[in-house]
Amino acid sequence: MVKPPVYLDNHATTKPDPRVVAAMMPYFTEIYGNAASVSHKFGWDAEEAVEKARAQVADALGAEPREIVFTAGATEANNLAIKGALPFLRRRGDHVVATAVEHKSVLDVVERLGREADWNVTIVPCDETGMVDEAAILAALRPETVLVSVIAANNEVGTINPFRAIGAACHERGIVFHTDATQAVGKIALDVRADRVDLLSLSGHKLYGPKGIGALYVRRKDPQVRIKPLIDGGGHERGLRSGTPAVPLIVGLGEAFELAAREREADSARVKALRDRLEAAIRGRVPDVSLNGHPTERLDGNLNMSFAYVDGEALMMAMRDVAVSSGAACTSAEPEPSHVLRAMGRDDDAARASLRFGLGRFTTAEEVDFAAEAVAAAVASLRMHSSAWLASGRMIPGEPKPS
Repeated sequence: MVKPPVYLDNHATTKPDPRVVAAMMPYFTEIYGNAASVSHKFGWDAEEAVEKARAQVADALGAEPREIVFTAGATEANNLAIKGALPFLRRRGDHVVATAVEHKSVLDVVERLGREADWNVTIVPCDETGMVDEAAILAALRPETVLVSVIAANNEVGTINPFRAIGAACHERGIVFHTDATQAVGKIALDVRADRVDLLSLSGHKLYGPKGIGALYVRRKDPQVRIKPLIDGGGHERGLRSGTPAVPLIVGLGEAFELAAREREADSARVKALRDRLEAAIRGRVPDVSLNGHPTERLDGNLNMSFAYVDGEALMMAMRDVAVSSGAACTSAEPEPSHVLRAMGRDDDAARASLRFGLGRFTTAEEVDFAAEAVAAAVASLRMHSSAWLASGRMIPGEPKPS
């Protein structure tokens, strides 16, 4: 028996795993020292916990612990990666490449650099599935290109980019390669050495860890990548990110990574089966729906669909017992269609008619079935009040013909 509301918004944030919470608790009440206090046991114990977590994150990425810099989240990590690396690269060139489907914490950064700091920026388009082709990245490169940023897996449609091939191509040309792996970590295999990644951003709360903690991987050799800090202060994190270490959150991040490394394959298989079950159930009940994203090369827990003749915001609000996200990113002034769906060639109507379902570790089959029924009922209700739907002459199987 499902007790609503049902949570299917795991791309926005995940429920912290109880094992993660249990690992964190002693560092709130018992081992509460400042990890930067080097003169007593309280500080030593906290520092030991921080370094254990650093090793846990590094092991999951195929990195060295010294290459992991803790941040407040992926947004800060993306900012630190790009703004921090470029000052050391300026003497080699002034050109940066990113993609049209990046998270705003990458797109806004590079666009600001183009406007205010005299960097030349190229935004590479994607195809209709949201994927950025390696050939398109290569075509954008110039002799003066110094950094390329490509999101590993898109946060809206789940499409997984060929970041490994792009990383290899960048290395062949001596170009620093950054990937925002916030949605990918713990869900697909990652190895920063084999994947030729120089800078990698991540966040704990997308991985059943706590909010407010993330990390940036910074390559130390072959080649070494230098970073200028954005925050000045006590010189924490080897001078790259000042601020008192958030020990409980760091411990939680490390535990979340260790769990993900151990359970990723089992989690992925189960979540993919549930995702496919949800998609089949919706398609079996609702006509005129379409998939947004790559049909196979996408995150196992992602399902982004457009519902013709229905506004996504209205549909989301009509399903109060199911927590999902609309594909439209809204501002307080006016709703704007998703920049990702626009980049994929969707028109504004299709972009506004989309919903993103995010399934995760704690999603159940019963919740999936409940959500499919809720979607079908909400779509049917909204379409009965849609003049465009009524004018189309289409009917939902089994629904009464309007008089």
